[in-house]
Amino acid sequence: MSTTPDEDSRLTVGPPADHAAGLKAVQVSMGKAVKQMGVVKTARNLLHLNQVDGFDCMSCAWPDPKGHRHTAEFCENGAKAVSWEGQRDTVGPLFFADHPIAELAGQTDHWLEKQGRLIHPMVRRDGGTHYEPISWKDAFALIGEHLNALAGPDAAVFYTSGRASNEAAFLYQLLARAYGTNNLPDCSNMCHESTSAALARTIGIGKGSVSLDDLHRADLIVVSGQNPGTNHPRMLTALEIAKRDGAKILAINPLPEAGLLRFDNPQKASGLAGRGTALADQLLQIRSNGDLALWQAIGHLLLKADALDHEFIASSTTGFEAWAEHVRDIDRDAILAATGLTWAEIEAAAAMLAGAKRIVHCWAMGITQHHNSVATIKEFVNVALAQGMIGRPGAGLCPVRGHSNVQGDRSMGIWEKPPQFFLDALGTEFGFEPPRHPGYDAADAVRAFRDRKANVFVALGGNFVAAMSDTSVVAEAMRGAELTVQISTKLNRSHLEAGRTALILPTLGRTEQDLTGGRVQRITVEDSMSEVHASRGRSKPAGPLLRSEIDIICGIAAATLGDRHGIDWAGFTTDYDRIRDRIGGVVPGCAGYTERISNGGFTMPHPPRDSRTFPTPEGKAVFTVSPIEVLQVPPGHLILQTLRSHDQFNTTVYGLDDRYRGIKAGRRVLFISAEDLSELGFADGDHVDIVSVFTDGVARRAARFRLVEYSTPKGCVAAYYPETNPLVPLDSQAVESGTPTSKSVIVRLERAS
Repeated sequence: MSTTPDEDSRLTVGPPADHAAGLKAVQVSMGKAVKQMGVVKTARNLLHLNQVDGFDCMSCAWPDPKGHRHTAEFCENGAKAVSWEGQRDTVGPLFFADHPIAELAGQTDHWLEKQGRLIHPMVRRDGGTHYEPISWKDAFALIGEHLNALAGPDAAVFYTSGRASNEAAFLYQLLARAYGTNNLPDCSNMCHESTSAALARTIGIGKGSVSLDDLHRADLIVVSGQNPGTNHPRMLTALEIAKRDGAKILAINPLPEAGLLRFDNPQKASGLAGRGTALADQLLQIRSNGDLALWQAIGHLLLKADALDHEFIASSTTGFEAWAEHVRDIDRDAILAATGLTWAEIEAAAAMLAGAKRIVHCWAMGITQHHNSVATIKEFVNVALAQGMIGRPGAGLCPVRGHSNVQGDRSMGIWEKPPQFFLDALGTEFGFEPPRHPGYDAADAVRAFRDRKANVFVALGGNFVAAMSDTSVVAEAMRGAELTVQISTKLNRSHLEAGRTALILPTLGRTEQDLTGGRVQRITVEDSMSEVHASRGRSKPAGPLLRSEIDIICGIAAATLGDRHGIDWAGFTTDYDRIRDRIGGVVPGCAGYTERISNGGFTMPHPPRDSRTFPTPEGKAVFTVSPIEVLQVPPGHLILQTLRSHDQFNTTVYGLDDRYRGIKAGRRVLFISAEDLSELGFADGDHVDIVSVFTDGVARRAARFRLVEYSTPKGCVAAYYPETNPLVPLDSQAVESGTPTSKSVIVRLERAS
């Protein structure tokens, strides 16, 4: 990705900050919001954010409390997301007339989104140098023309980000399947697909098994490969409540993240005063990719201490003896090499689990983006099953999803490998035979465009080019498409690395009033803990031509499918309750959808949590056996993990600071230990190119990163994405799930010229 000419000269590095004092965090977020939205709009939006009668945050998928809600029921990064969407600046025909695509491609991702809200449908014709305005009618006709000209439906790909509502996601998958394809990749393929694969095999459902109340009641919370202070800040409130009631917290992460060490809650006097709450009782600074080995060692120690729930194991599980035999005889040297920890540290962690009665295991992308991620998550499950920590109040599995409705999208059928029962129900409800063969996931979609097997790409939100691994390969693949369609709120990299014909379709944001069909509409989302609730924006739309995602999907469907299968696409836009009624006929647990939403929402069914039953082929929870892997790193090389700064959410960069890590006015930094600096002959502040080499022999390079001495295990470095996504090979993926291995990239450093 590009950098501004003076970015490197402005970048400064100071000492990492503690988790920001509550008052400072409030001042920072409110100041940015007022600057971008104005005083009145700031008050209206933030006071309705995550409220029962308001709208759901478009940032992370952390659940809202069921009882009392604070007046300011949002975190600093939620406020950033709202103000970024509510920005008063706009991007329309005059902007695109003044800026050729080649010029825009030279700007940073931060600069692109900072220009403002997209307000007019735009098209870049084949061979054109600029985007030009187009009417909605002509845009829909153009999409229908391209889709209907393809040799077959599998030459089209329908991608979804995690921001889309349940209603939009349901209609989007209906459009794709009525058209004839299961090519429905989504952002889950890049993040928590490993979670879905591991949990589906072991407990029978690819979702976490806890509620917010379970976290509050736990006496031990394990947080693995996750930085909630930046990525899920409202989670810190749940950890604080648990700590107040006597819980302990075990944090496992290569970097000591500020939010897990001490939390300054801005909604409490102690937080505003900067005293806050100490959180992590033990921090294991594990070597990247060492988690599988760690949890097999912990399983070994729990088995040795007989800290097991034998009754649960006997009644509700299968495969225990094979697992026990595997972890009974471990290779201690291999475990220490893989983890970089001491045996005493591992014993102390195991003792915390052995002494706890209610344990919640939390994890995020620090776990899911490795070659052996699925095996690692299965090992979490093994330990939880061995201790009977599923279906017990205050205990369970808690994968923390990153995007606001990524879990809801999957529930609504956004999946390239849909279960047959879902397709059966969809076909019965709408009177057609859905395609049955698996579609493309995100990586397969890139390969299909690269190999010219796919020709039309439609994106419901997101920034696919920047979000995917192997950026240059993805960009080239997208440029070869006949048509790309981006349904977006802000300008981003995917609009510039686009097909020969390219459309930008501007859509309403989560904060904005939706008056589709001439009435006030509401949408729904599902959070990380399977709670479904309504969301209704309150602000005036950024421009008069904006359409809701639902309206856009129905427009594409009508122009492409006409009256095929007798689906009344136009009718869905008049009243979203009509969509919810059809969801109730297809998605398990959604009967009576509209009425239940009107009564405050509902919880999706989860048999392991609800009744300690496990819908696996065996009819029980499944212990699994996985060999320990020790990531082999050649001499002079390091393990790179990509991560977010505190001033970003996914690929959206709000600013160039990361105060928790001491970074100001820049992003091209590489965090590295003092030992590695010395051993490799570099010094803090030197500039390097980062080079990764995969088995394909291609040297992938990210140029000119400033070295920053930081507390990280020897041999492990870290840098921000999407700047480092070009280093992650497309074919370097997790076994079983296909997730990119963005947390274990083998790299070398070369001194920058």
